[in-house]
Amino acid sequence: MPHWNPIQYERFIKGRTQPAIDLANRLETLNPDNILDLGCDPGNSTKVLKDKFPNSHIIGADNSEDMLKNAVELYPYIEFIKLDADGDLNEISDKFDIVFSNACIQWLPNHRELLPKMMTLLKPNGILAIQIPMQQEHPVHIIINELAKTEKWSSKIISRQYNNLKTDEYFDVLSDISNSFEIWETTYCHRMPSYESIIEWYKGTGLKPYLEQLSESEANEFIDDVYIELQQRYQVQKNGEILFRFPRLFFMVKNNC
Repeated sequence: MPHWNPIQYERFIKGRTQPAIDLANRLETLNPDNILDLGCDPGNSTKVLKDKFPNSHIIGADNSEDMLKNAVELYPYIEFIKLDADGDLNEISDKFDIVFSNACIQWLPNHRELLPKMMTLLKPNGILAIQIPMQQEHPVHIIINELAKTEKWSSKIISRQYNNLKTDEYFDVLSDISNSFEIWETTYCHRMPSYESIIEWYKGTGLKPYLEQLSESEANEFIDDVYIELQQRYQVQKNGEILFRFPRLFFMVKNNC
């Protein structure tokens, strides 16, 4: 996984946090004893859960020491632990009323195996609540991947494969692990002041794995190429802003199998 920069991530923290708020608001669990926030980043999603369930023991988990350091400084009253969700889930002995994950598992492979493994962390009738950016359908992700495969960049960049399944494929996986689940899609329409702001948003997430493979000058040139493509695919609105659509997939699964 990429090396995450909490400062860059937090530049658009409101937009990044809204899906976590929306997912948490769908949780109807009454007085959960304990909650795991898997892939907590700088603690913004964990804070959302603490606000909703103030009497619960909530643990934020992430594999980035920089993100965790930032989370502890911002929210010292919440417990945070270092955890690599790609390999350390078997080391968790506790069972949780809620396992929550906001914009994390798209970085992890083998979702058909991962989701059943995440279900083992739940108590009976516990809830798995997940939000995933729909990378295959997002124009910026498509632009980045297309550029990385061009003759100019393919010798310097190893393209990332999308780990996400399609929505109907997730439906089949969820139906195999529970007979009680919800799945839905939401497209967020962010108001962005410029093409540069879209670049800055993605420098904290989707662009990082590509830029980290390049020298500083090459990274700047790659960003310039992304910028040109953004101009072709996003129009400027009448007021000068850019309508930045961001599709996301949500699902909640009850452990009752």
